[in-house]
Amino acid sequence: MSKTALIVGTGSGISASFARRLSREGYKLALTARNTDKLSELASETGATTLSCDATKMDEVAAVFTELDRSFGNLDVVLYNPSQRVPGTIVDLPPADVAQAINISAFGGFLVAQEAAKRMIKQGNGNILFTGASASVKGYARSTAFAMGKFALRGLAQSLARELAPQNIHVSHFVIDGGVRNPQKGRQESADDPVDKYLDPDAIAETYLSVVNQPRSAWTWEVELRPWVENF
Repeated sequence: MSKTALIVGTGSGISASFARRLSREGYKLALTARNTDKLSELASETGATTLSCDATKMDEVAAVFTELDRSFGNLDVVLYNPSQRVPGTIVDLPPADVAQAINISAFGGFLVAQEAAKRMIKQGNGNILFTGASASVKGYARSTAFAMGKFALRGLAQSLARELAPQNIHVSHFVIDGGVRNPQKGRQESADDPVDKYLDPDAIAETYLSVVNQPRSAWTWEVELRPWVENF
């Protein structure tokens, strides 16, 4: 029976690279986004099922997992990838926008992890992955909302790693400490830039997969990744 994976908050960067890597490993995939139209090319390439989902909505998250219960059975890997930035000074930030950003970056991660854990505890194994950022460990000026969301997501991951490891569920958090190459978003080296100024999303996907494949005698709960030009 083929292994299965769900990627929540699929875009054109890390999550797309991870989907392609899992597909090459023979995984049966489900990809979610609020707008699934943007996933058509990736779904065609990887053979993935696409499902519309706002990860901050309890009923929509539950519906995704109910559908996968029917079509997948067991669920081997779940990646939570969404986040939202609301830049601005503390006196100017609209509270409603901050609340929404925290919901997307962190509360959605809780909802997805809760549904995944219910199933993985029952089946006796699984992997839950969270995409973090520099802001998971460093609060930058004018980045209050993003830092709050990513700090919370890291806390969720750390707590779940301790809670679920004894039940054979590997929880891991990835600190992506640098810009990720993504030509669709204008993030690509120019002639004046050093080679590999940006993190290669395919290289990040390789690290994600290596953590998924770790023997449980030596599990990693967190990995920090940065390009060689990035300051520590």
